[in-house]
Amino acid sequence: MLRGSKLYSIFTGKCPVCHSDKMYIEKNPFILNKITKMKERCGNCNTKYKIEPSFFYGAMYVSYAVGVAIAVATFIISHFFIGLEKLTSFWIILGAMIVLMPINLRLSRNIWINFFFSYDAKKDAKS
Repeated sequence: MLRGSKLYSIFTGKCPVCHSDKMYIEKNPFILNKITKMKERCGNCNTKYKIEPSFFYGAMYVSYAVGVAIAVATFIISHFFIGLEKLTSFWIILGAMIVLMPINLRLSRNIWINFFFSYDAKKDAKS
């Protein structure tokens, strides 16, 4: 349904150009020793994922924004909806940030690479 949009590539971890091949060698982000291991190029459209050395350093800025969004959402849910005290909400935020760190890292990288590449329907293997 979302195939062809940046959101599809961001949430599935697929190539931002063709949306056919996965960018990461390991699908599960919670296998921490392989969390940042990416394929060098797309197997379908041959797009090179690392445009330049240290390309994904920019994803740190995106990671900060994603982390703030997670923290705010966790606080609103724990404090306002569940009714926990602020200190307890703080500890829940800390736990959520630690548990969701692998997802934050992958999501940030996916958002960052989608700033620089756009979907090309001609290169999509399923079109």
